[in-house]
Amino acid sequence: MGKLFFFYSSSCCLLFFLLLCFELGSAGNVTYDARSLIVDGQRKLLISASIHYPRSVPAMWPGLVQTAKEGGVDVIETYVFWNGHEIAPSVYNFEGRFDLVKFVKTVQQAGMYCILRIGPFVAAEWNYGGVPVWLHYIPGTVFRTDNENFKFYMQRFMTYIVDLMKKEKLFASQGGPIILSQVENEYGYYEQGYGEGGKRYAQWAAKMAVAQNTGVPWIMCQQYDAPDPVIDTCNGFYCDTFKPTAPHRPKIWTENWPGWFQLFGAPNPHRPAEDVAFAVARFFQKGGTVNNYYMYHGGTNFGRTAGGPFITTSYDYEAPIDEYGLPNLPKWGHLKELHRAIKLCENLLLTSNPVNISLGHSQEADVYADASGGCAAFLANTDDKNDVTVTFRNASYHLPAWSVSILPDCKTEVYNSAKVHRPDMQNFEQVTSQASVIKMVPEDLKPSVQSSKKDSKSLNWEVFVEKAGIWGEADLVKSSLEDHVNVTKDASDYLWYTTSITVSEDELFLKQGRSPVLMIDSKGHAVHVFVNGQLQVSASGNGTVFPFKYKKPITLKAGKNEISLLGITVGLPTAGPRYEWIPAGLTSVVIKGLNNGPLDLSKNTWTYKIGLEGEKLAIYTQGGMNRVNWVATANVPKMQPLTWYKTFVDPPTGDEPVGLDMLYMGKGLAWLNGEEIGRYWPRKSPKNGKCVEQCDYRGKFMPDKCLTGCGKPTQRWYHVPRSWFKPSGNTLVIFEERGGDPTKIKFSKRRTSGVCASASEDYPSATVHLKCPEDTHISKVKFASFGTPRGACGSYQMGDCHDPNSVSAVEKECAKRNECKIQVSAQKFSSKGNCAAGKRKLAVEVICSS
Repeated sequence: MGKLFFFYSSSCCLLFFLLLCFELGSAGNVTYDARSLIVDGQRKLLISASIHYPRSVPAMWPGLVQTAKEGGVDVIETYVFWNGHEIAPSVYNFEGRFDLVKFVKTVQQAGMYCILRIGPFVAAEWNYGGVPVWLHYIPGTVFRTDNENFKFYMQRFMTYIVDLMKKEKLFASQGGPIILSQVENEYGYYEQGYGEGGKRYAQWAAKMAVAQNTGVPWIMCQQYDAPDPVIDTCNGFYCDTFKPTAPHRPKIWTENWPGWFQLFGAPNPHRPAEDVAFAVARFFQKGGTVNNYYMYHGGTNFGRTAGGPFITTSYDYEAPIDEYGLPNLPKWGHLKELHRAIKLCENLLLTSNPVNISLGHSQEADVYADASGGCAAFLANTDDKNDVTVTFRNASYHLPAWSVSILPDCKTEVYNSAKVHRPDMQNFEQVTSQASVIKMVPEDLKPSVQSSKKDSKSLNWEVFVEKAGIWGEADLVKSSLEDHVNVTKDASDYLWYTTSITVSEDELFLKQGRSPVLMIDSKGHAVHVFVNGQLQVSASGNGTVFPFKYKKPITLKAGKNEISLLGITVGLPTAGPRYEWIPAGLTSVVIKGLNNGPLDLSKNTWTYKIGLEGEKLAIYTQGGMNRVNWVATANVPKMQPLTWYKTFVDPPTGDEPVGLDMLYMGKGLAWLNGEEIGRYWPRKSPKNGKCVEQCDYRGKFMPDKCLTGCGKPTQRWYHVPRSWFKPSGNTLVIFEERGGDPTKIKFSKRRTSGVCASASEDYPSATVHLKCPEDTHISKVKFASFGTPRGACGSYQMGDCHDPNSVSAVEKECAKRNECKIQVSAQKFSSKGNCAAGKRKLAVEVICSS
């Protein structure tokens, strides 16, 4: 619908208000005004958690949703993944991980709301931004602009999803959990790049969505010209200063990034819990109404769903719930208590206007008070270096740098974003939020007893080796290097380019023992070079800039030489203006060091073959397994390229989450019982990266601010959901591109092996709280120090002063218990050395055992 105009006379203001109420009233049980969403007549401050249904499995959904709920979350948010659902025009998939209805009903059964971001463009580091690749190859189609083809298919899919939700009565207007829907996604970043066509498209998308008559409001994130009644929302690391483009819209944060995604070959980014909490507290301090964590559970990019290039199979995102479904401590606990503190202020935040008070150069208070005497305050210190003590209402408050304190009664600080603690709301006793020590505990692959090998006690591997180059009939023959994606249409990561050259016996390099040099230019993402069937070199881009150049010696013989290049994509682009046109694949192949000078093969006759023979025959599935001749061998071939490995295994013991340890493999794909584990590539990040030993939460965060893992494998473990295992006879299939040692593949169980906590005595009644997982107990105090301990969980060290009785004091309170609390006080502990009272703290790490 058209934009509402503002009037300034009293009668016209009333008319405007009535018109606005009419428009908002069409949302049924969910309406909104400038302050908040109104659900069933009640104003709401909402904490939302992004959990993407295809990035986990149905067996995990109830646990993930429940863990989010226990973390103080009201709403579960998800994208709808177009290319996962419409796998070909009008051919739909809503099975398994893509059972959207089941996911939304899981949310409903937990008594929570749902935000459905239908898009259908998602970005999300998901392959092709979630748009089906087949759509690009319908002639005349241009994505995300005023293009009739794109609009037709986009509207058709969106209508399909809306009708599916209506059929199941899942919109709030029907009594369901869905309170908001989203059309498009972050288009404001790119609209200008499409000119007037972009502006027309954005307006069309909004009106098309509203016309779906869902009975709930629609949102558009990062959309600076969203027309009424659509709400524009904020995405980013911080959204406290965000203001909607119309004054009658509430302040919604659709994507609060508590971490960041990782690339194969890059260091691991971290965002400290203190900074995430600071950002959220500031958002609600400044009038925010809905905060959605993107991600709250990142999960796994199973199969080939990761976008890119080079997005890892793990999409952990350092989210409050980790990839395997375990709470990520202390982040999960620290945010849980933040949510609890904010909810204590909810009524005042929603019904009163704030008064801003300056407390210093970089310090301020926002006070929410009502006529009955109720009062809540947020005290903020935005100085990113200096702690301060401020006076507020004749009382002193210590504000660490870059922190917010929450006072639900304008007197008692129950939470500070920089102090990772948990308040006991009965007596405001300060209790630390614990951190956990997570280990991947290795377990050898255990052979399943097969009917043909009844007494087998050792693992039996079978292999099938792909031919280097063209297998079967060629798909294309061209005297040029064709774009990789235009040939494969993303049916496979792999594309064979094959040609041949004849080398004269007179070539000097043959007589002088030299090697000619192969020079490759590529638009990405990787390539393996085979000469006469032998792997010579491998090359890849760096994941941030698609093109790469490579220059390496190769071995040629006199006579005919077959050159076969296996081009590889590692996830298609996910966003950007006209991103669907970004090329991939080889652009130049030149051999230097020949008698007649450089030999440019770019215009040679190239024969193309899409994918691998094993892929085409689906030999990783039960139905396709017998389509090739697997060779059983006692001596498993190692470091051999183009090799498929198959074995039968029992599931790991216990019930902990499972990862597949691929440290000693090269690069490839893995399956269990036909389910796609995904791409593996334990590629190391550069040793000379910008890694730090400890993160400083203070100051504005960027993805490269706090990096770890330099010189280490980017991703070693690959999540294998427990629900994929059968009691026995599980088929594990690996395709290795360039060479690895499958005998060193292991399962690893993700286990909380210990917990840590620390608390400073500057809080009255400060207490350390330790709790092991269920069915385990505190078996050993690994570290305890009252004084000035340094470091973080897993790497604590004693400082200049230390009570030598720290360990025994903790053991007395905690040994053989599932949980314990230790009060931090000089009466319980003593310290020696240059250690001033009020500056001491207790740090503890314990081991948990069954």
